[in-house]
Amino acid sequence: MNLLLVGVNHKTAPVALREKLASFIPDPEEACRALKTYPELSELILYSTCNRVEVLCVTAVAEEAETRLKAFFARDEEIAGALEESLYIHRDLDAVQHLFRVAASLDSMVVGEPQVLGQIKEAYRQATSQNASGPILNRLLHKSFSVAKRVRRETGIGDAAVSVSYAAVSLGKKIFGSLAGKNVLLLGAGEMAELALEHLRGQRVAQVVIANRTLERGVRLAERFRGEAVSLEELEAQLLSADILISSTGSPEYLLTRDQVKAAMRRRKQRPLFLIDIAVPRDLDPGINDLDNVYLYNIDDLQEVVAQGWEHRHQEAAKAERLVAAETLKFLEWLETLEVFPTIIDLKEKADRICGAELDKTLKQLGPLTEEQRQALEVLTHSIAQKLLHDPIIFLKRNHHPKKIQKDLDLVRRLFNLDLDRQEDAKILVEKKSSKPPE
Repeated sequence: MNLLLVGVNHKTAPVALREKLASFIPDPEEACRALKTYPELSELILYSTCNRVEVLCVTAVAEEAETRLKAFFARDEEIAGALEESLYIHRDLDAVQHLFRVAASLDSMVVGEPQVLGQIKEAYRQATSQNASGPILNRLLHKSFSVAKRVRRETGIGDAAVSVSYAAVSLGKKIFGSLAGKNVLLLGAGEMAELALEHLRGQRVAQVVIANRTLERGVRLAERFRGEAVSLEELEAQLLSADILISSTGSPEYLLTRDQVKAAMRRRKQRPLFLIDIAVPRDLDPGINDLDNVYLYNIDDLQEVVAQGWEHRHQEAAKAERLVAAETLKFLEWLETLEVFPTIIDLKEKADRICGAELDKTLKQLGPLTEEQRQALEVLTHSIAQKLLHDPIIFLKRNHHPKKIQKDLDLVRRLFNLDLDRQEDAKILVEKKSSKPPE
């Protein structure tokens, strides 16, 4: 069996092509059902995100499966021409290593971002619900999850901020020590606000309030993150309970002035207020930073944090790559043992046939025996066969190497004449069928 991975991502395909592929595969579950009909694919999983579309499969006929998957990606004429240079194909070791790197967020646009692991887990759930995944992919996907967990636990790949939104949340954690129990107020409901909310997940904040000019858009975003939406007219009132304010609107003028915040601080009894303005042009009056117990950061302040974060993550990524390489080899060692099982089964079946035939001859010569005596002879012959096969089986299980496994299998099969036995069994089966009278 071979592992085969075919796909495109943000490194190989421009955003226009990725958009077309995403619209071409709007329903991954439906696409998975279509792929299941391909006889060349014995197991498969498909995951489609904004930055990648990949199909990972198990196949006994790698060349034919590759042709099938290329055709699957190129079904749309607009896509077919652009795919030639964008499509990548990985087999076996490369396919395993690629999956582990994706799951560990080493192949992401933003190294260390955790979202892609959740997307792969969802794709795996869909594949198992449709019985598209099997024993090999089940083990491989679960291994990818544990590899991603190890990378998170044993490296600092996710520690440093590498996006402005992440930097904003990280700064909040530094000032307060923990965001648990804090109230967060977001100005704006655009992409930057959405990213900030993604990074706030799991921080156990007490409340999230989204203030937006268009209330409907704020409500939609708030529903996704179990927050509350308010209009910009309620901004000053919301300042009274907020601990952190993150602003990212497209307003051409200040949404909060120094005087407004000063008035709010009096009513807050000078309880600290942390403000992050990541809008260009700025939403918050720079004079706000002169107030006591008020901490205002703008996007330039965060850029330095982001630059430091990139350097830190790339250093930690080198450690993660070593971990992924080691885990890849371990998985391939397990995968290679699957190749020896048919030969081991053939060995045992041949031994059972010989033992059975010889035991029948012996019993005929010995005459009547008690049931205990008969069972003792059966145990004896079975035990001798097991002991004789022990060393060849251990040899197959332990002494294999990726480049010589097939040589070892051929050697054992020739020594024990296993292929000839199979041919004779097949011949006997055909003769039995042909001699059977018609019904």
